[in-house]
Amino acid sequence: MRVAVLEDDPVQAAFVDETLSAAGHTCHGFSKGQALVHALRRETFDLLLLDWGIPDMTGKAVLEWVKQSGPERLPVIFMTAYGREDDITSILNAGADDYLVKPVTAGVLLARVAAVLRRTYALNPVAPKEVFGEFEFDLPLGQATKSGVRVPLTQREFALALLLFQNLGRPLSRAHITELVWKQAADIPSRTMDTHVSLLRSKLGLRPENGYRLAPVYGYGYRLEQLDAAGSESRGFDGGTGNSRGFDGGTDNSSAQRI
Repeated sequence: MRVAVLEDDPVQAAFVDETLSAAGHTCHGFSKGQALVHALRRETFDLLLLDWGIPDMTGKAVLEWVKQSGPERLPVIFMTAYGREDDITSILNAGADDYLVKPVTAGVLLARVAAVLRRTYALNPVAPKEVFGEFEFDLPLGQATKSGVRVPLTQREFALALLLFQNLGRPLSRAHITELVWKQAADIPSRTMDTHVSLLRSKLGLRPENGYRLAPVYGYGYRLEQLDAAGSESRGFDGGTGNSRGFDGGTDNSSAQRI
């Protein structure tokens, strides 16, 4: 699981990273709340682990942003030194899934993380199919169709295409794509990813004349956009453009119909 950790204490951050990484999770550390919110606009995570007393933007403010503008399903655990009963009830009532008072042992941290992930994803199982307009992805079979016609994709091409559609309109970093598509092959040549993107553009017809644009984001990664009839970006499949408000006034949106 990809876990975003908001913690400005280097020692505590290292403890969390070592503990969760040893259990097979991938940790992404942030020492500032604004940096985490920025990452949430661009990348996907399976769990947030938040400290409260972050100078630039408190963990509670990040939680409020997630509940208002973030992904629909994103569990949040607080791990903080604030242990008063009113602090705990305030955070839980604001939408956090669990609350840990420091210091926390590795065993307790792993047990609480496992419990929250189990509750969240057992109640919200992955759908067997995901549909994005004319594109349908059969997850168990690893097959994609366009307007009912099967498109021959390799396993890696399928994973890359699905990731791009799940994050329609969002710029995805090369590091993020590598982590989720190439898994352990973190040192893949840059040209390898470029080649896979080019093949997807051709096989799926992801070109402006077909209503899509799959383009590089200079110095960062790639973004898949849906275009309207006039050729401008239109991220939603319902005929409108979605909007989610953030602290910097930007917008972000992606949509999919799950079967």
